[in-house]
Amino acid sequence: MSGEGERQERRRRLLQLASAAVFLAIVGVAVLIVVNQSQTSGGDSKLEDVGLVRSQLDGIPQNGMVLGDPKAKVRLVEFGDLQCSVCKAFSEEIVPAVIDSKVRSGEAKIEFRNYTIISEESIPAGAAAIAAGEQGGGWSFIELFYRNQGAEASGYVTDDFLTAIARGAGVPDIAKWNKARRSKLTLGLVRRTTEEAKRLGFTGTPSFAVEGPRTSGLETLGTPGSAGEIEDAIDAAS
Repeated sequence: MSGEGERQERRRRLLQLASAAVFLAIVGVAVLIVVNQSQTSGGDSKLEDVGLVRSQLDGIPQNGMVLGDPKAKVRLVEFGDLQCSVCKAFSEEIVPAVIDSKVRSGEAKIEFRNYTIISEESIPAGAAAIAAGEQGGGWSFIELFYRNQGAEASGYVTDDFLTAIARGAGVPDIAKWNKARRSKLTLGLVRRTTEEAKRLGFTGTPSFAVEGPRTSGLETLGTPGSAGEIEDAIDAAS
């Protein structure tokens, strides 16, 4: 082969290799997009555990900030701050067992009340959860928020973040949700439940209380160390 022929052959091979590399890069990007979409089940591409939260709460009634059968004899109340890292740990490691054993069965219902102690960012976060609850997605919002929680008081609780959580939680009317979360009524409720937690003597989050046929009103449990302790308290209150 002549020198010119060899140079042309090398150029041809280089062009083939470059085309193959571009093709593989495009395929790689496409795969990442598909994986992200499948993991978030149609929610914001940056959210984690959208499908997990949906499966954990599937089939359980949500009314306002209450998860479970409205007619359940026992009410378990969690006072939490959506920015609280300990609350996040509880939502992942302890509360799911209680939901599966006591709430899904109809023995108890669990209610979330805001106790905003981390920073001012906790107030709009709590209001956003209440607004989601008005459209049947309160607990979905809470659980999804915890699983995508950022560092405390770091500025991550933005309108974009809250909207992504609301969409991931399945809130159907975002315009209505936006109006509700910014209303004086909703923001006032966040402050009232925070004051209620203080009156009950709670000094940290999450803190729990229980109410049932065998209790004298709402009885405080503090911060239980296990799901078993909460389940025993529900049994005692039944």
